[in-house]
Amino acid sequence: HPDEVALFVERVRASEQYVPELALVAEDSSGVIAHVMLSWVGVVGGSRPRILNLTPMSVRPDRQRIGVGTRLIWDALGRAEDAREPAVTVEGIPGYYPRFGFERASTLGFIVPSPSVPDEAFMVKRLPGYTPDLAGRIVYTAAFDVLSPP
Repeated sequence: HPDEVALFVERVRASEQYVPELALVAEDSSGVIAHVMLSWVGVVGGSRPRILNLTPMSVRPDRQRIGVGTRLIWDALGRAEDAREPAVTVEGIPGYYPRFGFERASTLGFIVPSPSVPDEAFMVKRLPGYTPDLAGRIVYTAAFDVLSPP
């Protein structure tokens, strides 16, 4: 749903949860071909009030399967690690994100932000500095309201 994603990105960029240095694009001679963004989401019951979340990540259909999205995700995660963030969450394809070190969030004590989010689709990437007391209920910000439930 490209229009939903574009509106979502606009809403995140206009919010206090936006982290400009963690919003990355890939370009080639045809223009922008991929995008990834890390922004803040809330944590209730954890040792921190917020945690980074990876979404959205998209690659233009004619540029998929050449590694662009993979490079952007690794770059974004590296920047989060360089910023000494302890973890990143993602709601995504369970068969895709584990290659980046994401694991099921519920096994680490995190609670999905909504009952409509499948447990296996909500994951956490532990970074250096991760401690178990980070876990809590994830709360999506108002920007997520434009996204249709799965």
